[in-house]
Amino acid sequence: MEYRLHGRVWIEGPEGTFLGYGRVVLLERIRDHGSIRAAARSMEMSYRHAWKLVDSMNRQSREPVVEKSTGGRGGGGAKLTESGQRAVDCFWQAYQDYRDYLSHRSASLDL
Repeated sequence: MEYRLHGRVWIEGPEGTFLGYGRVVLLERIRDHGSIRAAARSMEMSYRHAWKLVDSMNRQSREPVVEKSTGGRGGGGAKLTESGQRAVDCFWQAYQDYRDYLSHRSASLDL
């Protein structure tokens, strides 16, 4: 029988979870859609929940990860900041390192 290690990785900040898989996907969707509402909709998440996650990440970061613009004739929007993109890149690198470790360690399980 073959066994494999599984796990989750996240980055904690002063308030608890700063970045995790779902939060990073939300940030990428905000970058791609230009809106928290559209990003939330694409993930089948409520706008309120998405806004709470973005607010938590912005409060815990040295610089905002998402900037909102208020509505007007063309409506509002949101964009991922440079700091936000660095956070996304940092998370994916740590995530890949973790997956590599789990794969390597799984190969040596002797149960």
